[in-house]
Amino acid sequence: MAAMILQIARLLAPFLLFSLAACQAIVKPAPDSSPVAGEVRVVNLAQLQTLAEIMPALSQKRVVFVAEVHVQLAHHQNQLRVIRRLYARHPDMAIGLEWFQQPFQPALDDFVAGRIDESTMLRRTQYFRRWGYDYRLYAPILRFARRHRIPLVALNLPSEITRQVGAAGLGSLSAQQRAQIPTHIDRSDVAYRQRLRDVFAHHPHAGKADFERFYEVQLLWDEGMAARAAHYLKQHPARRMVILAGDGHVRCGSGIPARLARRLPLTQAIVLNGAGGGIAPAAGDYLLLSSPQQLPPPGRLGVVLTRDAGGVRLTQIEPGGAAQASGLRVGDDLIRLNGRAVRTPSDVRIVLWNKRPGDAMEVVVRRGDSIHASATVTAQIRLR
Repeated sequence: MAAMILQIARLLAPFLLFSLAACQAIVKPAPDSSPVAGEVRVVNLAQLQTLAEIMPALSQKRVVFVAEVHVQLAHHQNQLRVIRRLYARHPDMAIGLEWFQQPFQPALDDFVAGRIDESTMLRRTQYFRRWGYDYRLYAPILRFARRHRIPLVALNLPSEITRQVGAAGLGSLSAQQRAQIPTHIDRSDVAYRQRLRDVFAHHPHAGKADFERFYEVQLLWDEGMAARAAHYLKQHPARRMVILAGDGHVRCGSGIPARLARRLPLTQAIVLNGAGGGIAPAAGDYLLLSSPQQLPPPGRLGVVLTRDAGGVRLTQIEPGGAAQASGLRVGDDLIRLNGRAVRTPSDVRIVLWNKRPGDAMEVVVRRGDSIHASATVTAQIRLR
């Protein structure tokens, strides 16, 4: 059930963006209101500002939220543009990230300090298991932070907790789990709840009890990230923060921003990316408009991997793919890739994330009926 609730949250993300565009309290129209009544707002395209022109105002805020749709490359490029410009004005800053979960903060600290490399950071944060989006979208931001020793702050709660809430609600958490979440979860924002209900209504197979758990998961995400950011800012009173999170967590201010402000009075601004979620006066402070961008195709092995007792097993081979061309077989256990030991599917993704079609790789597999009756096979493979 937890997986279903979280899957619903991911599937309904586009609807969430659309629904949150309203950004107003729930108000019933007057009986005599005209369907065409209301003020029409106009954007003068000839007077659009540049990013440079809004930086003096942004730089006055202690916290700047820059929203994203996770798979949109242009959004992450804009996030880096904002970070670069704010860093030039106020180097004493930190970057709060939805992408990493709070227990893995030490790995981010070690990465920024230069004590571990990028691959080790990805392994220690369990990035590909807990977040999973194409790391090429995020790497430039993290590398900029490392180069300039900008602290990275893991904002998200452990997925074990959100899964448990998705399965059985907040009341099902153990005492140990409760110690990891905020002591107060604010449910007073009626409009926030209604927007989430509107989103959830797009899922045809979800019932009332499912919505309550979906709602609690969203509350927990927003409260947990706000509490972590507030804690960090209280510990570092002279430091500013840029927070990078999904559009639905910041649009209208009722997700992380309002819950952060409840804990810590501060100045803040919301920067939205693109008009895909709709435009409303209360949606945010600034809306960045940029051309869509695409990552180049990644290098692919052409396999489906499953973790089992023997390690990482090739359960499907793509016809005409790189693995088939190199003689790999269904049932092979992948044990090394380009000299790195493979114990989980995430180990494979850590090796492959920055590889391109045509790159050569060495693959070592175990082939046979059992660990005791098997042979080690080494294959040269060219990604496709």
